[in-house]
Amino acid sequence: MFADKLILRIPGPTPIPPRVQQAMARPMIGHRSGQFSELFARTAERLKPIFGTKQDVYILAGSGTSALELSVVNVLASGDEAVVLVSGAFGERFAKICERYGIIVHRLQVTWGEPVTPELLAPYLAERPQVKAVFATYCETSTGVLNPIRELAQVVREKSDALFIVDGVSCVGAVPCEMDEWGIDILVTGSQKAFMLPTGLAFVAVSERAWKVIDSRTPLAFYLDLKAYRKSFADRTTPYTPAVSLVFGLEEVCAMIEEEGLANIIRRHELMRDMTRAAMKALQLPLMTADAYASPTVTSVNPGEAFDPEALRKTLRTKHNVVIAGGQAHLTGKIFRIGHMGYCEPLDVIQVISAIEISLRQIGVDVPFGEGVKAAQEVLVNHV
Repeated sequence: MFADKLILRIPGPTPIPPRVQQAMARPMIGHRSGQFSELFARTAERLKPIFGTKQDVYILAGSGTSALELSVVNVLASGDEAVVLVSGAFGERFAKICERYGIIVHRLQVTWGEPVTPELLAPYLAERPQVKAVFATYCETSTGVLNPIRELAQVVREKSDALFIVDGVSCVGAVPCEMDEWGIDILVTGSQKAFMLPTGLAFVAVSERAWKVIDSRTPLAFYLDLKAYRKSFADRTTPYTPAVSLVFGLEEVCAMIEEEGLANIIRRHELMRDMTRAAMKALQLPLMTADAYASPTVTSVNPGEAFDPEALRKTLRTKHNVVIAGGQAHLTGKIFRIGHMGYCEPLDVIQVISAIEISLRQIGVDVPFGEGVKAAQEVLVNHV
């Protein structure tokens, strides 16, 4: 094996396109220079269609979790009440962030692998009229569920005056996203998923409705104070030192997205999802999520007692230089997850499925060679 030929198929960080790597290697410029201000302004403008918004999209140096915390601390204070939709590890993270700030959290929990549906949310929210915000996870990375954000947003509008705040970290840029049309008040994501960059940038868009709440408060946060980002944004910069090289890369990512077209990118991710799921079904490997709520960016598989997922992952990694993800929290050691987002195309999916078939045989699982690959190929060939 070539040590530098790692095949990374986890749901983030994802592979970085060579042209993006080259962009990030450009000579450093002053972060308070006019050159950076021009780069920053034109790049931030190009993020708006990806979010489906006319609002400004703020760029900060930080992980996706920093953006989650920012979305909490700027709209709520200790003693406020919030509903958090928990369908996996990252919904639970939202809840823990809220609790750290003394917010009273009402968890609407579902079994991991299932979505939070409008039918569950409507009565839950109607019974809690004092709630000031509802937090949701668009793609629950830990399970591969894509929650029905558009429909959930409609319920929040109809049943309450709460803000609707969405974690889009592992799917924005790869799935339909119409922040303004759907009624999302704060939408956040990170750089290391569908944006095909290293970890280190977070993106936040805020509705006019949310700004009215934010402007009425003085948050506990200093670095994560959204008003500071809005003030600096007007001057085409950030309040604190930006990650200049990552913004170089972001500009190139925006160019790639525009060249392929966002609609085509969404179709590509849906195709890779369908190929992966067809392959797992052909190999009789149980999927964690129903087809209707399956994420286009990550697929989770629960083999039960059939074999040890960690043995499969180890064999893939040590014998074939293929890296897939394991489970989180109570699913640790029980499932495996295949990432198919960002700098990934259908033939990459066929490659990882073939490697899974080989590795399963190598750990003693009697799967038929080629069945998963064939199923994926048929989805690809019949794709319209």
